[in-house]
Amino acid sequence: MGRFAVSTMFFHEYPCDQIFDYIAESGFDSLEFWVETPHFWVRGCPEDELSDCIASHPELSPITVHAPSLDMNPCSINPRVAAISVEYAIEAIRMAERIGAALVTVHPGRRTAKREPSAPDYTRFEAYVAGLREAAEETGVKVAIENMEPRINTLLATAEDTAEVLEREPWLWLTFDMGHAMMNSPTEVGRFLDLCIERMANVHVSALGVNGRPHHPIHDDPAALRVLSDLAERGYGGWLTLEVDDMIFPGALSAEEKIVLLSRELAALREVFS
Repeated sequence: MGRFAVSTMFFHEYPCDQIFDYIAESGFDSLEFWVETPHFWVRGCPEDELSDCIASHPELSPITVHAPSLDMNPCSINPRVAAISVEYAIEAIRMAERIGAALVTVHPGRRTAKREPSAPDYTRFEAYVAGLREAAEETGVKVAIENMEPRINTLLATAEDTAEVLEREPWLWLTFDMGHAMMNSPTEVGRFLDLCIERMANVHVSALGVNGRPHHPIHDDPAALRVLSDLAERGYGGWLTLEVDDMIFPGALSAEEKIVLLSRELAALREVFS
């Protein structure tokens, strides 16, 4: 059985110590700490406070880390945007080593123009991966790259493209975002499991809403539960990280309501992976 975690972005508006408290109260095993969690990010990333939160909740350790991705693009045509994006990803790996995190999820980037990625975009991607490789080798931190939504300018939206990168980079792992894959098709989900399951270290867990977008609850969604059951039947035993967007609900959820929702989600996950 894998470890059940929650993305800290579900508690977007709360201080880090309260986020740790609420996730622990919900019964989850761990959390995925987004470096861009607002209370942490806008205050200059006070790592000592994060370390205190981790020490105060040993039941949630080890945690995982999600490298910065908002406004970032390591494959940007703008050299300064690309450089700072790579720098932030590498610093997330180094931070993960310092705080004892189990792995770091990174995004692959995208073509700046809304056109299919071209040779220069893949060249920038390869330079980015080389920087990640060096940081991973220096720190010993497990790095997992995430498959993206199926958009025209996306890198790593298909199982074949993802498998090709993983074959070329044997040190690299995959954070399988099931919602992103489901946006493509059920067949694509199956292709990811066929080609990449041995390299999956983390799964971002969510369902698609009626709008076709991910990051919806899974406990009453048959399609999402089928994907999770397929993972369980194939013996997946890595991280299962719930990603729910708190902005999809009709009104703002209180912390107590979020904890209740997480408890329902956890019960569904435990039933599938029992």
